[in-house]
Amino acid sequence: MAKIRVLIVDDHTLFRESLRSLLERSDNIEVVGEAGNGIEAIDQAVQLAPDVVLMDIAMSSVNGLQATRWIKKRNPSIKVLALTMYETEQHISEMLCAGASGYISKRAPARELISGIQAVYQGNAFLYPSATKKVVDGYIERIKAENKEGKRQRLTARELEILSLIAEGKKNKEITELLSVSVSTVQTHRLHLMTKLGVHNCTQLVRYAIREGLIIP
Repeated sequence: MAKIRVLIVDDHTLFRESLRSLLERSDNIEVVGEAGNGIEAIDQAVQLAPDVVLMDIAMSSVNGLQATRWIKKRNPSIKVLALTMYETEQHISEMLCAGASGYISKRAPARELISGIQAVYQGNAFLYPSATKKVVDGYIERIKAENKEGKRQRLTARELEILSLIAEGKKNKEITELLSVSVSTVQTHRLHLMTKLGVHNCTQLVRYAIREGLIIP
């Protein structure tokens, strides 16, 4: 069976040497080259056409993110597995968007790294468990933010204005005087607000609006 040809990219020589020694113990992995920065990574990827590139992120001149974009543009068949100390949702998302097939922490055990290399080589995505959680958490937060923004956009300027006044404890008559509108207009706006936000009374309306950040108490 053909071995998985791997290019190691990291700016620490001792780490590259240790990683090479580790990987070469595997029966189905062959380390075909090493690179100490993004420029060398691009050159080596062109010359060697490895199956998988183990890519660090923080490197001088050209970083791992930039090198990944260039390599994937030049040869989409090369798989990139990010191997880094950075575990923030932003770093993970940026590397995946740049074309990396997987993301693994340098703190991961050797068996996880081997599994990651095999997974991306076979065309699958691979995320170390902590990275998976950060991606999922980040996705959920974005959905929540989009939902809040969507609710804001569905409310008219007048509805937001009345919502703020309701939250301040203003009664219908006070609102009509402040906005120079009729009581029926204010009542209509209240009804529209409760319908759009899915609540059933003014107390729920105010609590919901404050909780969701539609108004600032």
